Amino acid sequence: MLTKIYVISGETSGDQHAAKVINELKKANPACQVRGMGGDNSQAAGQELVLHQKEMAIMGIWEVLLNLRKVIKNLSLIKNDIEEWKPDAVLLVDYPGFNFKIAKHAHSLGIPIHYYISPKVWAWKEKRVEFIKKYVTKLYSILPFEINYFHKKQVEVTYVGNPSKEAVDTFLAQNSTTLKTKKIALLPGSRAQEISTSLPIMLDAVNGLDGYDVVIAQAPGFDASFYEEFGNNLQLIQNDMYGLLSQCEAALVTSGTATLETALMSVPQVVCYKTSKLSYEIVKYLIKVKYISLVNLILDKPSITELIQDEFNATTVRIELEKLLAPSKRLDELNADYQKLSEVLGSQKPSQKVAEEILNYSK
Repeated sequence: MLTKIYVISGETSGDQHAAKVINELKKANPACQVRGMGGDNSQAAGQELVLHQKEMAIMGIWEVLLNLRKVIKNLSLIKNDIEEWKPDAVLLVDYPGFNFKIAKHAHSLGIPIHYYISPKVWAWKEKRVEFIKKYVTKLYSILPFEINYFHKKQVEVTYVGNPSKEAVDTFLAQNSTTLKTKKIALLPGSRAQEISTSLPIMLDAVNGLDGYDVVIAQAPGFDASFYEEFGNNLQLIQNDMYGLLSQCEAALVTSGTATLETALMSVPQVVCYKTSKLSYEIVKYLIKVKYISLVNLILDKPSITELIQDEFNATTVRIELEKLLAPSKRLDELNADYQKLSEVLGSQKPSQKVAEEILNYSK
């Protein structure tokens, strides 16, 4: 069984996923040593940090160029540390811009490379498939439709289950079902720009909705004062999105993982997305997918309504929301789709599966 694992994650979500795998590695093999780049969660799970991921918290092309010397220095630091520590395997978690460079280097040293949470090559930068085929030993997917895609590309891939499905299953097992009350959930995103764009439109759409309270998922890293500029007496719920959703009859959700979590919590939703006109035109050109929500992508059908760019306005949102608040055949179909979604995702425990695959791997 392997005893030295080098793990690299580069952002908060990746750190959370990596930490769960590290916990499983330690549980399965208490003698296992874990080292590399990560965040507070990974460190708490037992990873020895050579570099904290906050040193790589650089977003945007221009920002990367301004910090290029720092990026190169950190990349060199990790490469040299891998050479000196000589791990049995390297686990890369998402974060392809940095991790692809590490994969190539570790491959040259003859170290097996395990990649958890596949880069979304089916959406854009499809040429990266050839890189994966050449340098990644084992690829672990959290989206079931990726399996057929990668198999057609002759890439070895394993579906390990979905972390959001596991988290929701755990929540539902530990919490009694809450009676749905007359509340609407607003999930405007986790980044300042997303919230500033989406929340005003969402609030306008629900304004005057008789008999309903509106609750807002407060994003990590933002205090209540940030939200005050969008309205007075807003009901904010922090660090309890599942608890929030369990009370609500419907939700307005900015595109992202939250759309999947909302569906798994069986809450009818309208998916919303808006960015600058220039960014939208670039995204349309680069990304080759039919849908923006994970729910529709996994089911391969327009199960939930997606309001994108100009369609994301208060009037249209209100119309679509009211459809979800009235008993209808539409709701019956949506519930059936949500059930299908849950079945397709399965009940696997992804962190445990990835840890097992790594520890039991032999060249």
